[in-house]
Amino acid sequence: MSPESRRSFVRELALQLPFLLWLILLWMLLWQQFTPLSLVSGLLVAVFVTRVFRLPTVELVGRVNVWYAFLCVVQFLWAVLAGALSVTAQVFDFRRLPGAAIVEVPLRYADDIIMTHVSVASSLIPGSLVVETDRDRRIVYVHVIGVRGASDVEAVRAEVLNWERRIVRALGTPAQYRALKTDEAGARR
Repeated sequence: MSPESRRSFVRELALQLPFLLWLILLWMLLWQQFTPLSLVSGLLVAVFVTRVFRLPTVELVGRVNVWYAFLCVVQFLWAVLAGALSVTAQVFDFRRLPGAAIVEVPLRYADDIIMTHVSVASSLIPGSLVVETDRDRRIVYVHVIGVRGASDVEAVRAEVLNWERRIVRALGTPAQYRALKTDEAGARR
């Protein structure tokens, strides 16, 4: 094995290590056993899964802003509660049927990680569901209930873009964070 291929192998292993550890932990939680045997079997399953179901390696930047991550989680929990109450109100409002729409939302700062987080956050809030993503054009299509007009569609689009900004503040790369700050400074002028 040449030194260059060895470096490549070590680099790939280092990038896959968090995922392998997560799969091992998931395996141990699934079987509710924290024994050496479940650790070894979890490692074998994790290696099998990562080799058979190959996915492109995603580099994690390792940048987590703890304060913005905390704010994002709190705002997410509030949005889940508000969404649940909104859906409940729509279900019990027998006077009118709730409108529905599929809203196209072009993301601004999205790479694969940010796009995934935005999609998951948008889907977990009651009343909305991401039905498709266009990775190449960085577009998320969100199905939303309770839409009555164009202003509601714009509000949904603005809310998804707010989630993107929150997630970039919490987890984005330094370049994404700088672009967000530049855009915010330009919007204030």
